[in-house]
Amino acid sequence: MAEIINLNKARKAKARADKPIRAQENRIRFGRTRSEKAAGAADTARIARKLDDSKRD
Repeated sequence: MAEIINLNKARKAKARADKPIRAQENRIRFGRTRSEKAAGAADTARIARKLDDSKRD
């Protein structure tokens, strides 16, 4: 005879086991260091400044 399991507990246990894996994927996908963010902001500002300087009056 098969062992009876509580499906709610099994679902929650699986979610707890998958949480660290999902967290690692999110760190890779969304995580940027402070220096990377600053470099991106500097590049954006440089490009915007160059575009504004190139406009005709």
